[in-house]
Amino acid sequence: MDTPLADRLRPKKLKEYVGQEHLLGKGKPIRSMIENKKISSMILWGPPGCGKTTLAYLVAQSIDAAFVPFSAVTSGVKEVRQVIADSKQRKEFYKQDTIVFIDEIHRFNKAQQDAFLPAVEKGVITLIGATTENPGFEVNAPLISRSHVYVLKQLTDAEMRVIVNRAVKKYPQNSFAKEAMNHVITYANGDARSAINAVELSVTISSDRSRPVTTKKINKITLQIAEEALQQKSLYYDKKGDYHYDTISAFIKSMRGNQPNAALHYLARMIKAGEDPVFIARRMVIFAAEDISNAQPTALVLATSTMQAVHMVGMPEAQIILAQCATYLATAKKSIASYSGLMEAMHDIESMKLDPIPLHLRNPSNKVMKQEGYGKGHVRYPWQEERKGKKVVQEYLPENLKGKKYYRTEWK
Repeated sequence: MDTPLADRLRPKKLKEYVGQEHLLGKGKPIRSMIENKKISSMILWGPPGCGKTTLAYLVAQSIDAAFVPFSAVTSGVKEVRQVIADSKQRKEFYKQDTIVFIDEIHRFNKAQQDAFLPAVEKGVITLIGATTENPGFEVNAPLISRSHVYVLKQLTDAEMRVIVNRAVKKYPQNSFAKEAMNHVITYANGDARSAINAVELSVTISSDRSRPVTTKKINKITLQIAEEALQQKSLYYDKKGDYHYDTISAFIKSMRGNQPNAALHYLARMIKAGEDPVFIARRMVIFAAEDISNAQPTALVLATSTMQAVHMVGMPEAQIILAQCATYLATAKKSIASYSGLMEAMHDIESMKLDPIPLHLRNPSNKVMKQEGYGKGHVRYPWQEERKGKKVVQEYLPENLKGKKYYRTEWK
């Protein structure tokens, strides 16, 4: 069986590596480590297909270190101890350093991470972890403190084009239409592995297995073949990770900024990635009360109805309801008067002493309370008195907050 194209294309030298110039450019941190041959433990955090594993391999190769891949899923503390023992022997007898590479380090449990700590601290091993998850949440603080965390960026279209061109050149018997290559680059969405796999599958689909191997016929890879190979956009979205929070944040901010087009874009991202539609609707209910409030009270009614409708109808039709609500909220008048007033009132409660509730606002539930002045002088329906032309002066706030304004319409 042939080695997968993605593995055959993996760079063998640093100069062949594509992307991450902020880490590998001249004078940049990982480049400096490699040139000085002083490699520290590090955690590479970035989206799928951005080159984390390849970079770890090249770092190990640069110092002639043993490269030991370690699985967080299939290995336990026993295997960790064996790796450490082997590394000690390697260092003692062969004067060779060991780089332990842990892919998906966020899957490591606490016991596994703790078992590596002493070896990392003493320099027995250099640990390189790779993760698509925020290591600040998923990796133990002691291990984070002994490692550099480097953020790898999603590959740009220009960088993806370099990689796709390399992949295409591996198949000289095939001619890729420009539209097909553009489709692979666009829909791989910065994931080099996905793009390479799409090129490989496109060739497989287009090949005429009945023709002799010696034929000089050139296979044409059309846009239709590329679309068939990709099936759908390679969209990375973890419903429990940063992409989840980043996307819903962008969605909310777009509605807040009166941008229905951007709101629909981020809504489409979430729908395409399989986000829970009830979660989206619930966030819009909160938004309607916080950001629109009494400037357009029907917003809360519509948002609440949307959440109920989404729950009753379900996907895929519920996406139409979500789109209607999102565009309504994005174009509605805005007011934070209620929300800001509540926050200011909460702040005063936390930072100021609480004076007693005025006696005239308290309910005289018995004779003793009535004798103490509870409810005395209270005007129950001041608006009725004002209709009769009488002026009603009645304080509702505690003594130390008299005249305080929390609900200010200028906050609209």
